[in-house]
Amino acid sequence: MTMQAQTETTSWDAFLKEMQERCSKAEYQNWIAPIHLVEAKDGQLVLEVPNIFVQEYFLQNYRKNLPNTDISFVIAQQKAPVASPVLAQAPSDHSSLKLNNQYTFEHFIEGPSNQFVKSAAIGVATHPGRSYNPLFIHGGVGLGKTHLLHAIGHYIRSHHKKLRIQCITTEEFINDIVDHLKSKSMDKLKKHYRSLDVLLVDDIQFLQNRLNFEEEFCSTFEALIHQNKQIVITSDKPPAQLKLSERLIARMEWGLVAHIGPPDLETRVAILQHKAEMKGLRVPSKVAFFIAEHIFNNVRQLEGAINRLSAFSKHLNQDVSEEIVENTLGELFQHAPDKKVTVENILKCVATLFEVRESDITGSSRAKQVALPRQVAMYLAKELVSESLMRLASSFGGKTHSTLLHAWKKIRNQLERDETLKKQVQMARRNLEN
Repeated sequence: MTMQAQTETTSWDAFLKEMQERCSKAEYQNWIAPIHLVEAKDGQLVLEVPNIFVQEYFLQNYRKNLPNTDISFVIAQQKAPVASPVLAQAPSDHSSLKLNNQYTFEHFIEGPSNQFVKSAAIGVATHPGRSYNPLFIHGGVGLGKTHLLHAIGHYIRSHHKKLRIQCITTEEFINDIVDHLKSKSMDKLKKHYRSLDVLLVDDIQFLQNRLNFEEEFCSTFEALIHQNKQIVITSDKPPAQLKLSERLIARMEWGLVAHIGPPDLETRVAILQHKAEMKGLRVPSKVAFFIAEHIFNNVRQLEGAINRLSAFSKHLNQDVSEEIVENTLGELFQHAPDKKVTVENILKCVATLFEVRESDITGSSRAKQVALPRQVAMYLAKELVSESLMRLASSFGGKTHSTLLHAWKKIRNQLERDETLKKQVQMARRNLEN
């Protein structure tokens, strides 16, 4: 390697290190990590990007961090996109495993609202029955619960080929029981479910107010858990809010209960670009941000937006622009209701962002990993909540108003020189104000 090429390689390594420090984890993983250095010579970097969207985003947002360097791009060879969901059959005599081929960990776009639950899902898939058992994933419609459930199924099927897996919806489980009751073969059904190594159950909320079916599910659940067999359940609510028996709720709370929330702006943009790429649709970065700012409730709506844009663009043979977006997606656009920011909202938001517990923030620990989130939460409280300092401070475990004021001043000063913290606070403010 020539001295000049070595210098260019070093500048790229320095850029990566700088971006890791400055960007949020989600931003780095979505926009920087997919870029690979192919060649460094003659004062030029050749970078491989997965698609034109990442290239465009890089040029608009990060190019200035590599001054005095010529950059060219090559697009990585893409696998043919899957046009529509395909059901894959597992090569097992015990059941036909129905999984959506697009619902894999690789296709799951990570952000602050789902980092923890994705990590938990990967842990379960890597060590079924030995990590979190049961894993209970809950969150609103269209946020990725089913995607993660199927991703776990795909991973286990690929890496633990001998394990018997069943992935079903709660309605399918109920229908299964009804069919076997009619044919008087319940023993066969029980034997099947209780011989599984992994049971993945979607939408457990549909078991509410169905006592007989609930009893059978609870018995199956207990039989599998006692054998250290892995169970993963999804729901639109946490266990305690479901109208199920105390016995079943307690069982579902045995392991890990993980919440998946709405994606933040940057994650929504990454999702849009990913969905567009799979459709072969080019959406400029500016337009993607425009869409993401107006569609924010769930991922399914973002996917619907891309499907509609793709159809419109191909039918009229026009590039996607803001004007076309407004004309095509106007009725999908949402307007966030004016909601009052509360200390409770702030605690929840900051706890998720910094991956600590709300009780840690309001507690007395002075550990660095807790102290900074607490100061950020106090800063945001003073900035966004119309309450007296004394009342705000009391919401943080009885702290004094001078402590809150000190935290506010410290964070305010730190924001002027700490770019990473500035991005974190901006992200928290956007999530709270949206």
